[in-house]
Amino acid sequence: MKKHIPNMITCCNLISGCIATYYAFQSYYLWALLFIVIGAIFDFFDGMSARLLHVSSPIGKELDSLADDITFGFAPSAIVFSFVNSFHIHLPFVPFLAFFIAAFSALRLAKFNLDERQTLGFIGLPTPANALFWGALIWKLDFERWLEPYLIPNFWLYVILALIPISCYLLVSEIPMFALKFKTWGWKGNEVKYLFILSCIPILWWFGIFGLAVIIGWYVVLSVITSLRK
Repeated sequence: MKKHIPNMITCCNLISGCIATYYAFQSYYLWALLFIVIGAIFDFFDGMSARLLHVSSPIGKELDSLADDITFGFAPSAIVFSFVNSFHIHLPFVPFLAFFIAAFSALRLAKFNLDERQTLGFIGLPTPANALFWGALIWKLDFERWLEPYLIPNFWLYVILALIPISCYLLVSEIPMFALKFKTWGWKGNEVKYLFILSCIPILWWFGIFGLAVIIGWYVVLSVITSLRK
């Protein structure tokens, strides 16, 4: 029985992603973001349970990637698609550009499964981080729709269309990004991780839900700075 527990948790992640996708297509962006967060929690615990129970298996690895692409690839793509589709534009193909996020998320997950360099850190932006960024950002932009009359027409649309290729690039890039994994709890060697964790508190306090997007942006910047210093 215990060998099935991690796979059951992974399926809960997948189901959370399906529910997030449903809310995304309904333009309920806060609910979509909530179920992405729930999926991320399940994603954390399925790996932990597999290690604790010593029941990791090839099928679990494949199932985990499939669930992750639904929750952290397709669901944020649906959020972006729904938001872009709400603009009155004369090019019907434009909203479908959002699904490049799902495709590049799948590539990111495939690379992660084969890349032995990513045991203590990441190469490229992790898909959960990318999904949280899009969920929080779109919620914020939709919340700020009242500003549109004071901006360039379709200003938010141009912002999103500019960020999609950047997001896709970061997913499959060769940029080293730190993981919040600790060999020891001391300050030495963990300075960047502790700095990041401590900085998240005021960011969330100041920006609220949108702080999740700010944190992911800060995570990328801090990873790049750390990489350049090394």
